This record gives sequence, structure tokens and C-alpha cells, in this order.
Amino acid sequence: MWRNGVLEAENFPFEQVSDYLEQPDCLVWADLISPDEATLCQLAEELSLDQHAVEDALDDNERPKATRYATHLFMTTYVVRIDRDTADVTTGRVSAFSTRRGFVTVRLDESLDLDAVVRRWDDNGDLIKYGPRTLIHGLLDEIVDGYFTAVEALDDEIERIEDILFAEDAKSAREVSKTAFRLRRSLVQARRAILPMREVVNTIMRRVTSEDDAPELMPYYADLYDHVLRAAEWTESLRDMITSVFETNMSLNDTRMNAVMKQLTSWAAIIAVPTAITGWFGQNVTYPGFNEKVGFWFSLGLIVVLGTALYLLFKKKEWL
Repeated sequence: MWRNGVLEAENFPFEQVSDYLEQPDCLVWADLISPDEATLCQLAEELSLDQHAVEDALDDNERPKATRYATHLFMTTYVVRIDRDTADVTTGRVSAFSTRRGFVTVRLDESLDLDAVVRRWDDNGDLIKYGPRTLIHGLLDEIVDGYFTAVEALDDEIERIEDILFAEDAKSAREVSKTAFRLRRSLVQARRAILPMREVVNTIMRRVTSEDDAPELMPYYADLYDHVLRAAEWTESLRDMITSVFETNMSLNDTRMNAVMKQLTSWAAIIAVPTAITGWFGQNVTYPGFNEKVGFWFSLGLIVVLGTALYLLFKKKEWL
């Protein structure tokens, strides 16, 4: 709880929230992690929250959005995190209720680093006097910075597979295909969270603009909106890059296959000439072991040895 922009109380009993909200110089923030419906409904009754917004806060599949109700603003967003070792993207839901002197965050998991959000609020302590709009900005700013971290990691991974895209070995070609597919899937997950954020920030900006008592916050929200646009545009360029890598790799695979087919066809043509001639004339000359058992075993052994040698050679070249 902040009083006149100065932090005054922390970790106080839940029942005191409504008492503080009745005081005009207080700003209260409450954070709920994976709350049950009864707890959230109790808070909704304390703050006069719309029942539809409460249901949206608990819904696992809710789309990012910001909605203005008669008594409060409700928004829901997604946090994006990426594993730099595997380039797998994970998302986590964060919803928030903003009233005149209260701010409630509802997290369905712990994907958001809340300590980092609090540090942002502390760094802009002189803006706390403007109420929940400052808290909303700090929360969204941390989430959007997470978008840049995830998108940058995806960009680095795409550059890595571009470096091995033109490698001649089939193993590298398979790695490019698998990595490109994984990156495309991760990028789709990231875009589902990032693209709707533009409308979320825009809705909140319109509310801040309509309230003339906090013009100092407008540059902060304008900067936040610019960051969201940059993140969204970055995902657009990454989608084009992944598509280009995938299509180029397919073309290179076709080129490599054509080269292999030309080699096999050339050897088949060379071998076909003596085979055709000897078969046409029916040549059957004597050789060491002719009409003897040792000749049969010698020819059989020669077939097995040469066949095995060719199999191992083709296997090494990954033609089989």
C-alpha cells in the first residue's frame, strides 16, 4: 500500500484491502497466484469487479485483451519465455484489475518475474502518485521486455541455422529442417502473445489520454507502444526468414538429390556397357576354378565382399 506515492505497508491481511481503498490518499496492490474461484469472487465483491472479467481471469484460453467496465479496467496478457538451449517458447497468463485506487494482478503460474516488476515501480517511485496507471505501465513494460528477449533468441537461432544451411552433408540438412520446424512452432506461440498486445496497450493509452490529470504518463505509454510495435514487426521479419530458410533447404535437398541421381546414373551407364556386350555375345570364358567348386565359392565370396563394400560406402555417404 502506498500513501501519497510513498510505500507504507506490505504483506498486510487480505481483509484490510477494502479498508485502505476507502481512504482517498491510498493506492493498494494485491497479487494472487493461481487463486481458486472463491478467493477471486471474494475480492471481486470487495472491489465491485464485473463477474465476466473474473471468469476471464480464470480462463486458461483467454485471448490478450483490455476491456473497460463501469468500475474498473480489466486486461489479460501473456508472458513469453524461451529456453535458449532448445529455442522452445513457453507462455504464462497474467491478468489485472485496475480500479481508481486499487490494482490486482492474477497470475495462473509463476512465469512472470514479479520482483523485476516491483523494481520498475521503485525506479519510477515519483510516478506512483498517479495511481494504478503507473503500476499498469510497469507491469506491461516488464512483459514487453520479455518479448524482446524471446524474439532476439529466436533471431540468433535462425542466424545459426543460416550458417549451416549450405553445408554439403545430409546430416546438416536434416538439422536445418528439424530446427526450422521447431523455430516456426516457437514463433507461432510467441506471435499469439505479442500481436494482440498492440491493441491492449492502445486501449490503455486511450484511457490515459482521456484522463487529463496524468499527462506525465503519456510519454511512457507512447514508448511502451513503440516497443510493442517493434516486437510485432520483428516477429514478422522472423517469420519471413524462417520461411525462406525452410524453402531454401528444400531446394538444396532437391539439388543434392539430383546430384546423387546423376552420379548413380553415370555409374549405371558405365557398368551397363560391358554387361550388355558380354550378355549379347554370351561370353563364358574359362577362369581360375572353372567347372570346379572352388570357382563357385570364389565368385560367391566376391559378390558378398563387393556388395558389402558398396553397402558400407553408400551408408557412409548416407545414400541408404
